[in-house]
Amino acid sequence: MQEHIDAILKNTGLEPKLIDEIVTIGRLKKVSAGNVVISPDSPGNEMPIVLSGLLKVMRQDPDGNEVFLYYLEGGETCAMSITCCIEGRKASYKVMAEEDSTLWMIPMTYMDSWIKKYESFRRFVFGAYQTRFDELLMTIDSVVFHKMDERLYRYLLDTKQATGSYEIHKTHEQIANELNTSRVVISRLLKGLEREGKIEQHRNKIEIL
Repeated sequence: MQEHIDAILKNTGLEPKLIDEIVTIGRLKKVSAGNVVISPDSPGNEMPIVLSGLLKVMRQDPDGNEVFLYYLEGGETCAMSITCCIEGRKASYKVMAEEDSTLWMIPMTYMDSWIKKYESFRRFVFGAYQTRFDELLMTIDSVVFHKMDERLYRYLLDTKQATGSYEIHKTHEQIANELNTSRVVISRLLKGLEREGKIEQHRNKIEIL
């Protein structure tokens, strides 16, 4: 397992000495698909790095409505969790396992000192911020400027890219919840995409063509 962790962390460009520290003080966490990794208002006391699997980050309003923001893949971390760790505040978002995932959890007490001590960790943190910021801008553009059918198709393509599979195993209800709309709307739009030859719908899955 340590060799696998070392390989993942080396691909992020972190310095060998820092990798040794991360491996020494971190802990392994396995989470099954559909389970929550970070919930709203949970204390920001650990930063997750994805070793394998796929996480999705959701924004939740006070009424419990959710909207999908972005995915986290192998070697990535959540920029919002870094902010919560450094500032010691509770999360205002939710992170769930899209697939069975293995994570390496790092205590928040080391974040500040690593940013000052290691240039590679500063690059890693700022790179995570930039990547997530770009994805959030795409989400805002999608909500403000695009019609729901365009948002849906972009969501399907993002899911395909993140999972590495042309088959999406989600119900219409699940997709509707993540796009903050109704199941009826999603079902109607999926039929439209199917007529356009962009997807095929099968029992319990959607195939991107």
